[in-house]
Amino acid sequence: MRKFLGYFFAAFLAGILIFLVGFIVVVVSISSLSKDQALRVQDQSILKINLTGTIEEFKEENPVNRLLGDLEPIDLRTLQHAIRKASTDDKIKGIYLNVGMLGSGGWATLEALRNELLEFKKSKKFIYAYGEVYSKKMYYLCTAADKIFLYSNGAVEWNGLSSNPMFYKGTLQKLEIEPKVFRVGTYKSAVEPFILDKMSDANRLQVKTFLGDFWKHILKNVSQARTISEITLQKYADELTIQTAQDALNYQIIDGIKFEDEVLDLLREKSGLGKEEKVRFVNASKYGKNYEPKKSGNKIAVIYAVGTIISGQSDEDNLGSETFVKAVREARLDKNVKAIIIRVNSPGGSALASDVMAREIELAKKEKPVFASYGDVAASGGYYISANCQKIFAEPTTITGSIGVFGLLINTQKMFNNKLGITFDRVTTSQYADLANPNRPMSEYEANVIQQGVNRIYGDFINVVKKGRNFPDSLAVDSIAQGRVWSGIRAKQIGLVDEIGSLDDAIKSIAKQAGLGDDYQIVTYPEPQNFWKKILQNETQSYFANLYVTKEQYQLYKQLKAIAQIQSGVYMLDPFDYNVK
Repeated sequence: MRKFLGYFFAAFLAGILIFLVGFIVVVVSISSLSKDQALRVQDQSILKINLTGTIEEFKEENPVNRLLGDLEPIDLRTLQHAIRKASTDDKIKGIYLNVGMLGSGGWATLEALRNELLEFKKSKKFIYAYGEVYSKKMYYLCTAADKIFLYSNGAVEWNGLSSNPMFYKGTLQKLEIEPKVFRVGTYKSAVEPFILDKMSDANRLQVKTFLGDFWKHILKNVSQARTISEITLQKYADELTIQTAQDALNYQIIDGIKFEDEVLDLLREKSGLGKEEKVRFVNASKYGKNYEPKKSGNKIAVIYAVGTIISGQSDEDNLGSETFVKAVREARLDKNVKAIIIRVNSPGGSALASDVMAREIELAKKEKPVFASYGDVAASGGYYISANCQKIFAEPTTITGSIGVFGLLINTQKMFNNKLGITFDRVTTSQYADLANPNRPMSEYEANVIQQGVNRIYGDFINVVKKGRNFPDSLAVDSIAQGRVWSGIRAKQIGLVDEIGSLDDAIKSIAKQAGLGDDYQIVTYPEPQNFWKKILQNETQSYFANLYVTKEQYQLYKQLKAIAQIQSGVYMLDPFDYNVK
């Protein structure tokens, strides 16, 4: 029996080893094949941008997804590189925007991509867009195209913007969980889901204001692109005028109603191919990854600050202070790095971690120019870490500011007692040894102590902004702080940012300040981690999450995970999901 078991386990382990080796060989082969294919571009080709899934700030390649036939990850920089490269590639005749259901990716990301498409049009090459359904985001992006085509039974969503946040107060009450909130800032909406069942008046005002800024900006750009007055476009939205594909055509929202095969015929004709020839598409993600940046001994470092700020190492969804500090320090100490840009796309997070990160940026500023460039959101801690940068660039639709602080503690005693029959006792060497214990009510004195700590951190935040943005006094900062969120447009008007512009605008500006002219190359930090190293470190859960859950379920999981992370401590965070649609 012993021998049998020995043979069995030996065979079992051998089988696993053979499977793993085979799996790795297949994945590596597919990876190599993909790279080879990406380099082959035939004459009369068309760059195809698949607008399905998500557009991230940057995305590490995952060969497992390719093995399973999933779409390539889309990241903004890769798409921009692809579009830029295609504008000067004689083999690329135009761009085809294949519109699907785009998930995450905020308005500022789409703004940057749309501007890249508008720049591409200067090459005199065409851009065609086709889709079965155009969400507001997708339609706005595709107004950069020369022609917008829609499926005969398709739809264009044109009904204005809305925000529909979620609140948890009722759930917590049912569970008999009592949240205790400490905050500074009338507009600090991060805690509202825990203590309210609807938006406060202050929060409603700030959301209404920045939604209005977003919508005015969108109306202006769509009006210019479609030669329809802003008043008329507003009327279409107010009256739900665009209900069918024919409505969209009649009111000049689109250029044609077509089936996909008819669009392919047009693309074949535009690229100069015969009727029987297959359209030669080039995958934008693969094409962009083979973008060859210019080489130079002078470097401009772009350091990505993306995700919720936490102490420790970064992971798939969070920005770790240790990882960030290491990246800034490397760029600071590298003599070939002449300037640094902090690319922020973060709602903030831990106040302590944010302060640690801000300190490293302050050290870098003493040695070389340091600018900031904002993506979809630069709020709370995301704003704090970059407020001291010499110049800040934001997109018009960047969610900016939220200069405020909060602490959140919960009392779960009633839930354990009444729902589960669990009780707790305590032994301490001093009266407040178990301060912030979630299993007992908090005294008024304890609450005052914690609130004073939150007040001190808010004062530090105000001072950082006053110094970094050259405000005359703390009262001037406080008047636009209080946790309030602003659009990038309004943030420039009130002095929170310096320029409305993209990451590339920030790069050009800092190159000029550093005296580099055009003699520089871009390097990014932190460097992408090897996929196989992540497997060995058991950090691949999110890579495989899409095998088991829908994107919506995964987004909800991440939101609940963020809530779990803010159960205690003091935070510069704006996790309130404005859900702008």
